[in-house]
Amino acid sequence: MAETVTKTELVAKVAAATGESQAAVGRVLDGVFAAIAETVAKGGKVTIPGWLSAEVVATAARTGRNPATGAEIQIPAGKRVKVSAGSKLKAAAK
Repeated sequence: MAETVTKTELVAKVAAATGESQAAVGRVLDGVFAAIAETVAKGGKVTIPGWLSAEVVATAARTGRNPATGAEIQIPAGKRVKVSAGSKLKAAAK
């Protein structure tokens, strides 16, 4: 099974690779996530070339199906966050 890395483990790995303290790396990582969330919440797009991009996209209203009963349901239009992998991240997965 593939390895799952938690935020704590990620902070520890980055701290070991950079020589920075885990507290400093944790603060930077929290800042990165906050900046991404703030930008996406305002309708902007965040792009880290080669690694990933995140943006809000609109979804159309559509008809769905309740998996328990099979009854048709109306799903309203809304928004979702689209995250796309960049070329370096895709190459790392091969």
